[in-house]
Amino acid sequence: MQPKTILIVGLGLIGGSIAKALRTFTPHRVLAMDQDPEALDLAMACGAIEGPGYVEDLPQVDVLWLCLYPQAAVEFARKYGAALREDCIVSDACGIKNAVCPQLMELSRELGFVFVGGHPMAGKERSGFEASEATLFRGASYLLVPCGAPDWAKDTMKELAMDMGFGRVVETTPEHHDEMIAYTSQLPHALACAYVLSPRCPQHKGFSAGSYRDVSRVARINETLWTELFLDNREALSRELSTLIENLSSIQFALDREDGEALRALLRKGRQVKEALGE
Repeated sequence: MQPKTILIVGLGLIGGSIAKALRTFTPHRVLAMDQDPEALDLAMACGAIEGPGYVEDLPQVDVLWLCLYPQAAVEFARKYGAALREDCIVSDACGIKNAVCPQLMELSRELGFVFVGGHPMAGKERSGFEASEATLFRGASYLLVPCGAPDWAKDTMKELAMDMGFGRVVETTPEHHDEMIAYTSQLPHALACAYVLSPRCPQHKGFSAGSYRDVSRVARINETLWTELFLDNREALSRELSTLIENLSSIQFALDREDGEALRALLRKGRQVKEALGE
């Protein structure tokens, strides 16, 4: 791939890690925009970006990567999309797609850029540029949501993802993306938060080990971002919560009845599901 000019908007954990990965593993020119001047200073100081990006740079940009909260990504494209070239790829890093992709697809048709949705499946409990790292995506999945984009644009985003260290690119639709993310990402965050709300949680030290860490880890949550993600995907997440509550209720019912046979059957079924997946 010929070197490109890539402008990243939003230097949080994901935007900062994309910048660092691109600068470390690819020949591309990387610029960035962020409301926080300190984040830009840190990114320049460590070499994650060549320099700040400006509105005046937009006509020269080959890839515009919107690493913002969902509606902020849409609003940026709405405000500045007309300044982009017709062959400029606009992508996002949002954790939901049904609330974002239709709007960005419409803006791409109206304003004349190419939209390819994306979602890096990687993260940490910590947020912000200081938590970012060039190797955050090593071996992870990159979810590609083409939304009717031409093959050359899809291929460009696939190649960028693999060059940054992703282990695989999975192509999906906005609908399937949000159904799966409700289960694999949003439900565990909801579960972790509910788990640590127990009055036992402050007393856990000395009584906890790996199980506590595994379940509670993602309770260190950015509540502003995740509230938006939960609400934007509320129907799919609510269905997953209902399934979880039903399964927990079955275990509770067996306990209350002191029904060892039913309890063993439920626990056996859970074990067999994991073993069948080879995990």
